[in-house]
Amino acid sequence: MVRANKAHETPADPLDAMLARLQLTGIRDQLDSLLDEAARANLSARETLILLCEREIARKDHRRIEMGLKLAHFPAVKELAGFDFEAQPSIEPKQIRDLAASRWIANGENVLLLGPPGVGKTHLSIALGREAILAGYTVQFTTATTLVAGLVKAYGERRLDEKLLALSKPKLLIIDELGYLPLEPDAAHLFFQLVSRRYESGAMLITSNRSVAEWGTVFADPVVATAILDRLLHHSHVLTIRGDSYRLRAKRKSGLIRPLAGDGPPVGSASLRPATGGNTLQQRS
Repeated sequence: MVRANKAHETPADPLDAMLARLQLTGIRDQLDSLLDEAARANLSARETLILLCEREIARKDHRRIEMGLKLAHFPAVKELAGFDFEAQPSIEPKQIRDLAASRWIANGENVLLLGPPGVGKTHLSIALGREAILAGYTVQFTTATTLVAGLVKAYGERRLDEKLLALSKPKLLIIDELGYLPLEPDAAHLFFQLVSRRYESGAMLITSNRSVAEWGTVFADPVVATAILDRLLHHSHVLTIRGDSYRLRAKRKSGLIRPLAGDGPPVGSASLRPATGGNTLQQRS
C-alpha cells in the first residue's frame, strides 16, 4: 500500500520551485490566472513576460508600502488630498507638491513646519511622510516629548549610542509638536547629538508652535539651541502657517467661543535665518 501511495503522489512543479527560489512569489501565487489573462489578450511571449513582471513589482511595492507605513508609527492616516489648502492661504500648494516629490529627503535636507496649534502641521507631516514611503524611503514618526524621553532613558542606561544609531537609520525622521510641552533638563544636549548624527545624511521634518527665535526657551539653553538651529537650517525649507485652528474655527463661527488674545502665528526671526545659497523657503514676517 505504501508503494501504491508513492506512485500516485503528484510530482513537484519545477517552475513553482524556481519561482519560489527567485522570490517571485507574486508570479508564483497568480501564475495560472496571469497566463489565462495573457492568453485571452493574445499576448506574445515578450508581452506575457512584461505582464508577469509588472504584477510581481506591483505586489512587492504594495508589501513594501504596507511595511513602511507600519514601521513609521503614524498616529493617524493623513494624505495630501485631504488637506484643505483653501482654509490655510498662507501655504502655497506648489511648495507642498514640491516637498511631496521627496527630493529634499534624498539630499538630506530638513523641513520645519511652524504655526499655532490646529493649523494642520501634523496632517502635513504625516502626509509628506506617506509620500516619502511611496517614493521608497524609510520613515519614522515620533513626538518631541517621546523622542527626548527615549534619549534621556537611553543615556541613563548607557546605551545612548545605540539609540542614536537607531534614530539615524530612517531616511526621514519626523518630530512632531516641539515646544508644546516642557522638555527634559538634558533635552538640548541630547537633541543636539541627534541632529549632529543626522546632519547632511538623514532628513528631518519638525513641527513646532514656536518660532525658531523661541527655541532657546524651548530647550532652556540658548547656546545649544543656536547650535541645533545652525545645523537644521543649513539645508532647510521653513514654512510658517498662519491661520485659524481647524478644530476651533466652526465653534468660533457659531459664537460658542471667542478668539483668544494670544492667538496668532509664530513670528519669524531674521537673526536665525539660514545662510544664503541653501535650498530654503524663508519665513514670512
